[in-house]
Amino acid sequence: MRLLLIEDDPAFALPLAADLRGAGYVVDTASDGAQGEFLGATEPYDAAILDLGLPKLAGLEVLKCWRDAGNHMPVIVLTARDAWHEKVDGFKAGADDYVCKPFHPQELLARLQAVLKRVHHFNQSKLTVFGVELDEDEQTATVAGGEAQSLTAIEFRLLRYFMLNAGKVLSKGQLGEHVYSESAEPDSNVLEVYVKRLRKIVGNDLIHTRRGQGYLFGLKP
Repeated sequence: MRLLLIEDDPAFALPLAADLRGAGYVVDTASDGAQGEFLGATEPYDAAILDLGLPKLAGLEVLKCWRDAGNHMPVIVLTARDAWHEKVDGFKAGADDYVCKPFHPQELLARLQAVLKRVHHFNQSKLTVFGVELDEDEQTATVAGGEAQSLTAIEFRLLRYFMLNAGKVLSKGQLGEHVYSESAEPDSNVLEVYVKRLRKIVGNDLIHTRRGQGYLFGLKP
């Protein structure tokens, strides 16, 4: 999953980005509202975490620009402004959640997971699809109630993206954008290697190759 973190305070943004990457997300950062608005409007992010007190363009204006343009990307507002009317303003502008500073990183991660599951129409405490249960805290996969299997960082990102988009054909390019950072994006052959490794974990019948299109996570019709 690819996230956009828009935060102008590096002392706050750097450790938060590290926490998010540690939780298995690809994270791009922007340090002002104008840059953040542009990235959110032009790149296929799964969610954005948006500060309100930003230089060049205020966070609420960034959010309004996205929503006015029909951009439905989930957005969590992250701010020190904790008055009730400021939260109301955030939700009215199109925020999906509102987290006040200071906060514990685990709270933000839990809220982020909840928002992403809601967007993809899941409501379980753990992500479970076609008998595969993904533990997002431990980054393990359990198949049909068997023993939990540890996943590498790439395997975890890839399996989570497959599971949240079950039943959809995902191109190699699309998978690469949501699994790798720009600086680490490998060629498609490496992606095929990771898909092969995931098949050994979840079973060959769950990840299907669509020739010329990509992959589909789901049961055979």
